[in-house]
Formats: sequence, structure tokens, C-alpha cells
Amino acid sequence: MSTNLPVAMDVDEAQIDEGLYSRQLYVLGHEAMKKMASSNVLVVGVQGLGAEVAKDVVLAGVKSVTIYDPEPVTIQDLSSQFFLRDGDIGKSRADATTPRLAELNAYVPVRNLGGSAGQEISVDLVKGFQAVVLCGVSLSKQLEINDWTHENGVYFIATETRGLFGSVFNDFGPKFTCVDPTGEQPLSGMIASIDKDNDAIVTCLEETRHGLEDGDFVTFSEVKGMDGLNGCEPRKITVKGPYTFSIGDTSDLGEYVSGGIFTQVKMPRIINFKSLRESLQSPEYFLTDFAKFDRPVTLHAGFQALPEFRSQHNRFPRARNVEDATGLIALAKKFGPELDEKVLSELAYQATGDLAPMNAVIGAFVAQEVLKSVSAKFHPMLQNMYFDSLESLPSELPTAQECQPTGSRYDRQVAVFGKVFQEKVANHRQFLVGSGAIGCEMLKNWSMMGLASGSKGVIHVSDLDTIEKSNLNRQFLFRAKDLGKFKSEIAAAAVAEMNPDLKGHILCKQEPVGEATENVYTQDFFAEIDGVTNALDNVKARQYMDRRCVFYEKPLLESGTLGTKGNTQVVIPHLTESYSSSQDPPEKQTPVCTVKNFPNAIQHTIEWSRSFFDSLFVTPPKAVNSYLTEPNYVADLRHTGQQREQISQIVSYLVKNKPLTFEECIVWARLQFEEKYNNDIRQLLFSLPKDAVTSSGQLFWSGPKRAPEPLTFDPEEPTHLQFVIAAANLHAYNYGLRGETDPAVFKKVAGSVITPKFVPKSGVKVQINDNDPAPEAGGAGDDENNLVKHLPAASTFAGYRLTPVEFEKDDDTNHHIDFITAASNLRAMNYSISIASRYQTKQIAGKIIPAIATTTSLVTGLVCLELYKVIDGKNKLEDYKNGFVNLALPFFGFSEPITAKKSKYNETEWTLWDRIEFKKEPTLQEFVDMFKKEHNLDVSMVSQDTSLLWSSFLPKTKTDGRMQKKISEVVEMISKKPLPEWKKQLILEVIVMDEEFEDVEVPFIVVHVDPRA
Repeated sequence: MSTNLPVAMDVDEAQIDEGLYSRQLYVLGHEAMKKMASSNVLVVGVQGLGAEVAKDVVLAGVKSVTIYDPEPVTIQDLSSQFFLRDGDIGKSRADATTPRLAELNAYVPVRNLGGSAGQEISVDLVKGFQAVVLCGVSLSKQLEINDWTHENGVYFIATETRGLFGSVFNDFGPKFTCVDPTGEQPLSGMIASIDKDNDAIVTCLEETRHGLEDGDFVTFSEVKGMDGLNGCEPRKITVKGPYTFSIGDTSDLGEYVSGGIFTQVKMPRIINFKSLRESLQSPEYFLTDFAKFDRPVTLHAGFQALPEFRSQHNRFPRARNVEDATGLIALAKKFGPELDEKVLSELAYQATGDLAPMNAVIGAFVAQEVLKSVSAKFHPMLQNMYFDSLESLPSELPTAQECQPTGSRYDRQVAVFGKVFQEKVANHRQFLVGSGAIGCEMLKNWSMMGLASGSKGVIHVSDLDTIEKSNLNRQFLFRAKDLGKFKSEIAAAAVAEMNPDLKGHILCKQEPVGEATENVYTQDFFAEIDGVTNALDNVKARQYMDRRCVFYEKPLLESGTLGTKGNTQVVIPHLTESYSSSQDPPEKQTPVCTVKNFPNAIQHTIEWSRSFFDSLFVTPPKAVNSYLTEPNYVADLRHTGQQREQISQIVSYLVKNKPLTFEECIVWARLQFEEKYNNDIRQLLFSLPKDAVTSSGQLFWSGPKRAPEPLTFDPEEPTHLQFVIAAANLHAYNYGLRGETDPAVFKKVAGSVITPKFVPKSGVKVQINDNDPAPEAGGAGDDENNLVKHLPAASTFAGYRLTPVEFEKDDDTNHHIDFITAASNLRAMNYSISIASRYQTKQIAGKIIPAIATTTSLVTGLVCLELYKVIDGKNKLEDYKNGFVNLALPFFGFSEPITAKKSKYNETEWTLWDRIEFKKEPTLQEFVDMFKKEHNLDVSMVSQDTSLLWSSFLPKTKTDGRMQKKISEVVEMISKKPLPEWKKQLILEVIVMDEEFEDVEVPFIVVHVDPRA
């Protein structure tokens, strides 16, 4: 089998399509992807679970995926197998699935291993694959295949789902090497001192905790004096404190003088896997929920009892059948004495169930384990995993009669939840905000669940984005033919094809959620939905939707991913805190002076080059265009404090350095190089010489401050040339001139430029830390007036405009990332910092969030398991679960949501879900009086949005005319704008005091506006 499979993706780094795989590459790295690209994977069994595994593995980019499932498609398969359609019933599952699976990734051939109905997989068929996944295959067959794979170095995974239960078993062989257990970036830090001792202590600079753990390994660079440590074999460390660690014997090395950087070294880990036969007797459990620490023992017995039950009765236990459940319990007790019979009963009741959300969780987890096996990246799961979500069952459990099959595509969901609950699912109304990676997966699961497929059901989808190439790696509803089209429309059409019951039930919107679109997402809109699911990629939009859900008292399902990490949060009205109730600490900012004058890490030079990009190609062209179009632009600049700088830019870009030919753009770029990488560095060293000392007598250029060296331009040096090529082309773009990429042209022109002789300036102050005043940009008054004289009249440029560059990280032809990479690396060369590849620079400069399809699928599955609870209307905190996962480790953590915080005024307790509501619109006087009368609170100020409606310190003459007017009339009077027709409620803010004259907080105040005439 392996001999005739073409190599679709060459194992050469250059052949990995960074446009397609860019977000995943930042998770896995080139090395792991190269290993994956030489691996053939077999997935046996492609019902819902197998389809999920195969989908995620194909998207990830292995060498080939082959599927085996010759059984005929039934109507019930459509409950979770999203590649199957009504017209496939009767065909073999593999035949129907192969072409649709193959569409996902042009680089991954998908093959069908054939076979005939009733023919099980055999050892002969699995030969030639690097990894084999068995989905829902009998235990006897699992044992037969695993006996062979364990002996022959083939990675083996067996998995199945039964209703709200799932199981996974891994065996990657007796000596599996994991090269990077966590996937985290290696830690590094700057050193203050190293002892010369038989157990030497390394002390880090005070501002940087090392973050290492006992048993980690490190190596060193740039150490002066103790040179033998530089590039040494990795040394095992012992943590002594947050800034110190020991590294063993250094007594045979030189005396430490100064400097040095430690870098963590990831050491390979050898893992010994047991075979399935051995693991059945002595399992090693991987816990998925610490609140259920005793559950794996019961499920280990239950999942062994199920195949025995099947072989005895030629079927699985029937839905909600007590007799069958009793039989399963009896069989399970052979595998373990103290078992939870309630859990085993549910396993029996749900044995014929097949749920899309559960397949998403287990299938995505298994797909990541497949990738671990073939790439050696991340730590595999050891070795038996059992997962359940029994909390998702309805509060009122269905009867056996309600769970009987009726020949419907939802039969296998009905087997778990019953027909009554299926009706609730069908008539649910949900608002999905965003249809990117999480949104696509959400819609896929919803279509399988039959969400909103009933007469009253509706799904609203909002997303203003269009489809880009990098989306295709994770957003599996999109294909190459969809590039440039709206995400929401393509996603909606794709899932309506998966489940035709959804046709007409998905309404797409391109308007983004936000204050500007509250005329679209109005009170009436929210009144017609049952809940909101966020599938957003930024905190600001999440917080906005969170506020809307609190205001309209709607449940919110929130989730997010970052590489292999994912989290889910449930927000339930009057029960939990909201998304915005707790926030992550702000990201640590690099001091401005470090970026500007004292970089010591590549991140600093990339941040500097990103600003440099804007200062050359974005800000000046915008300033020129403003000058040409706004009559008072120069006069208005006086209030900004940047008048001299801005006018100087306009004179430069409009007069002094305005190019007429592309050759002039090359000369300009060459001069930029000279200014930034030679003259500015020489000026800095003139102001702060290399032998400069601080007031305490220490060398100024020491510790984190690295003394720079000026660069001399060399047209044969690739980075020097790349800078000039990118800068000249971007400058030409500003002026609408045609660009050039032939290196010979640039070498000739740039190599012949004669640069002005550099003369250092005296008295130039350097900002040494962020508390120091920033140096003056230049003189005042006269200089500005002189500059203004050089400005040509805007009227002489009638119709003339420059074209500012709009930064776009994903277009490899536009020179944006090329410029930032070259500019950053040149500055790194100035400061003797290790340079970064274009690929690394792109992630940092473009603020790219690493992403992989497996995490997205798993997180979405967890959200849908919570959605079942929302549809059921559960109202106890312990019914819900917030989740956190890290597929690299792997790790699952679940917790009850945090209860909404209680506040109090007088004797009244309230939470963020409460409000003081005026159903009938009051006058301003009635509003103020009500607080005294009903709440015994004195109002001292009333405002709405930015309008101050009333305050106790305003003169009576000003407020008298307002007090008898309705609130909406006062708002219109103060804001001088009529209220829009769609605005039926106003939120008011007040400052109120209790009897002790203490300010107290009250819930937000909602005034229903009377209908306008």
C-alpha cells in the first residue's frame, strides 16, 4: 500500500505551503510538519467519530489518509456523519466519504481501502501505514490489530463514543521518543552572575524571573570570562529561587566576568507504551475531570462489557431498557468489583446513541494524538482515556418509549435525549456571532443536532469577514473556490447542504456587532432569540456581546483557542458571573526606551521595525493627503504638539524627496539604510560612548544594555539588499510608481549612491528610561515658520493624492513582511542579537494567533455539550461546566462557573443581572423622586451616555425646564439629536447616596421609552 502512494507534499521545508498552513505552523513548527508530511494514516470506521478524526488529520497535512468502512450508509448515520447526504444511503460509507474528505486539502491524497460489507479490517490491510486509528471496531479486532502494531512499530489508537460517553486508547510502541513534550517556547534570560563552584549558582538580572523548573536543561551564550559555558552541552538545573538556579560544577572553567544568556533546551523523552492486551489488565488512566476521579474504573469495565453484551445478543443494549442495563452491569462486574451502577446503566441506555458534539471532543482529541505519534511533537496521552458528559442529560429523563427509533436522521440523538427534547432542540433560536474557525465547527455540530430545524427554530449568523487562503486550514466549511466570498453566507449554505432541514432557518448578516449596529441588533431582535454563542477572535467584541447578553438577559456560550490551548465559559442569567466579570492581566509592555535605544531581544527589534514601517509608508502619506484636502490642517496641528514633525514630513514627501522615477526610490531607500543603521547608531555612541559609566561607576553598556555597532552598507549582503528592495518598492507604491524586483538593478543603483558625511551633534539627549522626559523633536517657532514657507499651496496639487500602505501580513508579494523582516534583522545586527526568519517575524509583527483545527473542534464540542443544558433550561450552578484544555500536555480541567457577585444598598441585594426598570416612561422629576420614595436613596446626578441630564450642582434656572419633561425628551434636548425610531429603551447612570451620605452602587437603570407620535 505504501509503495504506490505519491508524495503529495515534499519533505522539503520550502514545499510546506505557508499561506495555507501559516497558523498551524506557529503551533507545530516546520520540523513536526515535515515528519507529518512523510506519514500515511489509516482511519478504520467512518461514522461520525471516524469522520471527525479523518477531517482533522487531513486538514493538518499528513502525507496521505486512507479510510476503511465498507458498511452501507443508513439514515441514522446522518445524525453525526457530516460528509454523508440523503442520496448516499445504501452506498458504502467509505465510498460516499472519500471525495468530500479529499476536498479539504489538495496536498493530502485521500484513499478508500475498499472491502465489502461485513468484512472487518485485518492485519494484512493495515501494513504500510505509520499510524492506524480504529473507530468503533470490536474489542477482539482491536486486540488482534494491536498485537501486530505493537510488535511492528506502527502507532495504534482505538476509540469509540456511546451517547455521552467516549473512550480512547493509545499505544505508540515500547520506546516512543517525544521530542517536545509541551510545545512552549524555550525560556531564556539574561544573567547577572555565575559562581565558580562545584554546584554553581546562576543569578538572573533582577527584572526577569527565569521560569525554569527542577530537571530542566539549559545552555549558555555570550558569557564573558567563563567562556566554556558558551554552547555547552545542556546542563540539568535545580531551582534555588525565582532569579537563581544551580548548574553543577564550574570549578574547572574561567572566572565569570560579565554578560551571558541562558536558553532552555528541550530534551527528548522516551515513553514506554503497554499493549492493549496488557492495558486491559493494568490500565493507566488519563483523568479528564478531577471531580470524577473514580469514573474511569467503572467505564473501563463498562466498555469491556459492551462487546460481550453485543456478542451474546447480536446487538447493543436498547435505549432506556432496564433489562439490558441490568445485563450489562452483571457483565461489567467480571472486570471490576466496585463499580458505579448508575453510570453503567446510563452507558447501557446510551449505547446506541451517537452525538456530534461528543464525536467532536473525542475525534479532535484522537486526531491530535495521531499527529503526536507521527510528528513526535507534544506529549501523548497515557494510555486509557474515558470521558463523559452525563450532566448534559435533560433534567426530566426520557422514557424508553420516547427513545425508540423512527427512521429519522436524528434517531441516534433521540436514543440519548428522547423525542420531547429533540423538539426543543429543533425549535431553539440561537445567534452565532462569527463564522470563522469556531463558527464553522459550531454550525457543523448544530446541523447534525438538528438545532433550529423545527418550525420555530432559527440560527442568525453574523460575520463581516471574507474567506482568505489561511482560513482553509481550519475553517473546514470553506474551499479554495470560496476565496473572497462572505464567510457567513458560505458557511450557512454548506451546513444547509449537510442537513436540508436547516434550509430557510439560517439567516446571515454581514453587519458586525457593536454600538454602530444597534439599529440592526435591536431589542426586538434579542427578544426573538433564546441565546447567543460567541465565535469571536478579539476581546473587545466579546465584551460588547457579553454586555448585550447581560442587558437582554440571554445565556451566552463563550470559547476561545490559542494553539493547543482552549477554553469554554457558560454565562447564565441570574446564575453565573458574566464574561467581563473577570479579565486576564494586561500583557507586559516593553519599555519605549528599550525598543528605541536599548533592544536586547529580537521581539524588541521587530516591534521597532513595525513602527518604522508606519513612519515611512503609512503616516506621512496620510499627513500629505490631509494637508491637500483639509484647509485648516496646518493651523489645527498647533494643538497636537507634533507640528514641526508633521510639517517636516509633508515637505519631505511632497517636495524634497518626491520621486519621479523608481531609481529615485532606490536612492531614497539606500539613504534610509544609512540614516537608521549607521548614522543614528554613531550618534547614539557619540552621546553614550562604549566606555561611558553610570553615576555609581558601573559601565553604562552592561547588563541588558548592549552596545551597538554601525552597519556599513554592502549591496552583496542579502539582508542589506532585501531592505533596499522592500523599502524602494513600498515608497514607489506610495507614489503610484511601478516597482521592480531584479536584484541587479538595486545592486547597481544602491551601490553607487554617495552618502553625505556623518557629523555627530553635541548635546543630544538620550532617553534612558521611560520616566525620563522624551527628547525634544526639534526647535520651536522659527523652524516651523520656515518649514511652513516651504509648503507648496495645496491648490497646486488639485486631485493629487499619495497612497498610504495598508499593512497586510498574508500577502507574500506586497513587500510588507519582507521590509519588516529586513529592517528588524538589520537592527538586530546592530545590537548583536540573533536574527529571526521571515516566518518568525511575520507572527510577531502580524500578531498572528497560532491555531490548529483539533483544538477548535474539541472546544466547539464542549460548547455544544453545554448548549444541551441551556436548551434544557437548567438552573443550578453545578449543572454547568467551564472548561480548559491543553492538547499538547494533554490536560483537561473543568470547574463550576463562578456565581454572580452580590452587591448591596440599604437592605437590597443585587447582582449584575438585576436592573431598576421603568416600564412606563417617567418625567425627570418622577425619576428622581422614585429613588427617594422606593429605595430611600438621594440622587445627585443623572446621565445618559455622554449627556448630563440633571445634577444637584446645576443652577435651578437650567434644570427647571427639564424636570417635567419625559426622560427621552430631556435626552433629545441635551444631545440635540432625535432618538432613533428603533431605540425603545434608554440606560441611565446615576450617582446616589444613602442616609449616611455615602455613595452607593445600584443596578443599571432601564427606562422604556414611550412610543413616539
